[in-house]
Amino acid sequence: MSPNLNILMQDEHIIAIYKPSGLLVHRSNIDRRETQFALQLVRDLIGTRVYPVHRLDKPTAGVLLFAKQAQTGIALNKAFAQGDIEKSYLAIVRGIPAEQGLIDHPLKKLVDAFDDADSEKEQTAKAAQTRFQRLNSVELPFENKRYKTSRYALVQLNPLTGRRHQLRRHMKHLFHPIIGDTSYGDGTHNQLFRENFDCHRLLLVATRLSFKHPITEEPIDIQTDPDEQFTRLMGLMEWSLPTHNTQPMR
Repeated sequence: MSPNLNILMQDEHIIAIYKPSGLLVHRSNIDRRETQFALQLVRDLIGTRVYPVHRLDKPTAGVLLFAKQAQTGIALNKAFAQGDIEKSYLAIVRGIPAEQGLIDHPLKKLVDAFDDADSEKEQTAKAAQTRFQRLNSVELPFENKRYKTSRYALVQLNPLTGRRHQLRRHMKHLFHPIIGDTSYGDGTHNQLFRENFDCHRLLLVATRLSFKHPITEEPIDIQTDPDEQFTRLMGLMEWSLPTHNTQPMR
């Protein structure tokens, strides 16, 4: 069954949708068994070809932007590469981080099975920066390996660079991994969420994109609340959604 895609914004040049967790943006050799992709689903939904201009990891949900013309796509790709597009995410993480801060931690390019085996040895880490702000926290009566209770926080994340898996790797570096992250997370706490909340996904959502329209040059601010499951979990923690007029951190 194809997922229902919610259109967040559309004009004759661009379209933004809410990508569900678990949906690939486009075909990938890394996950050859998948048969559904956001690129094709959007094309079929609106009846015209679209061009991807950025990437959300398969387990990450939220705002995903496409161009309707190749030249528009080139302009948006350039804007993403130059850091001219502001991005905001919400995440539920293990533990309680500082109230706010800047993670300035260089990251190496990720090498997968389809890359040259020697490429990892040749590369150097590239600059990577993420601003974070703790929005709320909770202590739950879930016993883990070391403690009688477990603590979690809702954080806003604003990547200033665009390295692959940057937010997930940066939160691991901060010792506050994102819940549901099977690559960089904490297996004990992921299991606690599966058992207590029936949550089997990464709790990371892209909630905002702000940029200059590539054709009209008007300011565009695309915002969305998290999906139903993420919002339900926030309700169980007695957390409220942040107001939409909260600006990305600079």
